[in-house]
Amino acid sequence: MSLTAEQRTALIDRYERGPALLAAAWAKVPVEARQWRPGPGRWSAHEVVVHCGDSESNAMLRIRFLLTEDSTRIQAYDQAHWATVLDYHTLPVEPAMAAVVAVRANTVPLLRRMTEKDWQRSGVHPESGAYGAERWLQIYAEHLEKHTGQIERNLEAWRKK
Repeated sequence: MSLTAEQRTALIDRYERGPALLAAAWAKVPVEARQWRPGPGRWSAHEVVVHCGDSESNAMLRIRFLLTEDSTRIQAYDQAHWATVLDYHTLPVEPAMAAVVAVRANTVPLLRRMTEKDWQRSGVHPESGAYGAERWLQIYAEHLEKHTGQIERNLEAWRKK
């Protein structure tokens, strides 16, 4: 079912607020807790932020491919594999956070001027099948909110350890 213009506007507003939420959560994490993992196979706050930089960069390309290519195939990637192979703990957080801010600042104006026809564009994701612009917006409007919560839960668990 298609979203209404009002629903899309609300999601775009959430998308736009995401970087500030992520930065605020990160700022609360003491230096000594930033690379602490809440359990095996779980990400530290540091890894979460670096993931967000990579994920948002991929998202930026996904929406652009959806808008410019007919029947585009959306590139999938294994985020856990990226975190391991790229050794997220060795990558700096500041450029990852800057990427999140820049990508979203560059994408919000694009989203705000999309037409009804643009919102109906679709491609194919190899894991989830049909993947349209509205689905993209739903996923990424909440993406940084979810990871903000993850950082907050990590901090709470770290304090209780």
